[in-house]
Amino acid sequence: MKRLSELTLDNRFARLGDTFSTAVAPLPIAAPRLVVASPAALALLDLEPAAADDPQLVAFCAGQQPWPGAEPRAMVYSGHQFGFYNPQLGDGRGLLLGEAVNAAGERWELHLKGAGKTPYSRMGDGRAVLRSSIREFLASEHLHALGVPSSRALCVISSDTPVWRETEERAATLLRLAPSHVRFGHFEFFYYSRQPEALRQLLDHVIAEHFADCLAQPDPYRAFFDRVLERTAALLARWQAYGFCHGVMNTDNMSILGITFDFGPYAFLDDFDPGFVCNHSDDTGRYAFDNQVPIAHWNLSALAQALTPFVDKDSLLDSLKRFLPLFRGSWLELMRRRLGLVTAEAEDRERVQRLLQLMQGSAVDYSRFFRELGDSPAPAALQRLREDFLDLAGFDAWAEDHLARLARDGEPDEAARRARMQAVNPKYILRNYLAQEAIEAAERGDYGPVRELHAVLSRPFDEQPGMERYAERPPEWGKHLEISCSS
Repeated sequence: MKRLSELTLDNRFARLGDTFSTAVAPLPIAAPRLVVASPAALALLDLEPAAADDPQLVAFCAGQQPWPGAEPRAMVYSGHQFGFYNPQLGDGRGLLLGEAVNAAGERWELHLKGAGKTPYSRMGDGRAVLRSSIREFLASEHLHALGVPSSRALCVISSDTPVWRETEERAATLLRLAPSHVRFGHFEFFYYSRQPEALRQLLDHVIAEHFADCLAQPDPYRAFFDRVLERTAALLARWQAYGFCHGVMNTDNMSILGITFDFGPYAFLDDFDPGFVCNHSDDTGRYAFDNQVPIAHWNLSALAQALTPFVDKDSLLDSLKRFLPLFRGSWLELMRRRLGLVTAEAEDRERVQRLLQLMQGSAVDYSRFFRELGDSPAPAALQRLREDFLDLAGFDAWAEDHLARLARDGEPDEAARRARMQAVNPKYILRNYLAQEAIEAAERGDYGPVRELHAVLSRPFDEQPGMERYAERPPEWGKHLEISCSS
């Protein structure tokens, strides 16, 4: 393991030139202090857990001291926001510092959010606030622990620097990690601004660094699109299976790596409601939970359009046809695992859909249902869960069918089935009210609750004695919190 002083950065993206990003120095924040750090994210950089206590980490992430080898850059991109094209966006409050190479040969880009104004800040101040930084930190690390691809979060730094949103708040920074911070909107920017050579340069860079296997294909650019599509389909399957609602699926928030990216007003489902809208600003429900799959398909179509100078349109359309079958196959396999099944039957999709309809009609807690289904032998679990349903006849019919399905599945060891289910059905899930409680404590200067919540959510499948309150049903007020983009 390394000490923080031994970590130096490189920046291959910066070497693409000023067409793709602008050199900007971080603007320091005053009286910085560590709110929370992730030992698992530190380990990605081969840093020992004690690095979280190193004053240099706070100085680096507060913009008070340059990271050795860092070349901070604000990336330029565009994107479709709520369906409408915005010709120039870019890193308005974040900077790509550089990348570190760990002992396994993995490259991790370090991106500092809340680093101050850039040429792409538009009317913004370039700052992040404590609440949004905590929310992204918690979600990034929790999704990873659930097995959902995500950018990672190393630490949150608070400060005494005032910023104004609806009221006066305090500036914060978040250091996040990802193998790449390139998004669909990067390609859209160079396509719509009619810079084909820059678009080709970006494609060649991304393929060489992140999709090298495509270089052996007859058409590397189409192969690249196919890989992005496949990863996006797998990501959406996991979002839908675990009840995650992103909230702002603009094309500038879609990673070419198929990872969860750019957290705004996200939420995990409490009661199962397919039409749930987690973003207070989403008046039309464009990014409702049950609309995430068609929106992902739409976003891939926007990326495909940006690639038309180099890839035949008909071949891109053929690729797009693969998205829904890929998503459905991945999602159904995940749902089988959540139900404790190891074999496949043609009727499984209909069985899962019937269950979800019953859950919707009775406002059943989505995460707790699957966890409790695997916490005891199936007949006893179903008898207990029956109490949560209004349509008792409908649930009884589903339960009888499920027991027969388990019998045909051929798993003679009940304990083994339950262990498999507990390994994929979390006991602990990041609920909005839990995040809100931790945020309010942090805003008072008490960082204990956010650190404890992070520790619990980092082991979502494990029984954790003494932490049962984090697994309780949410209070009614906790189900109706409104989260806006300003957070």
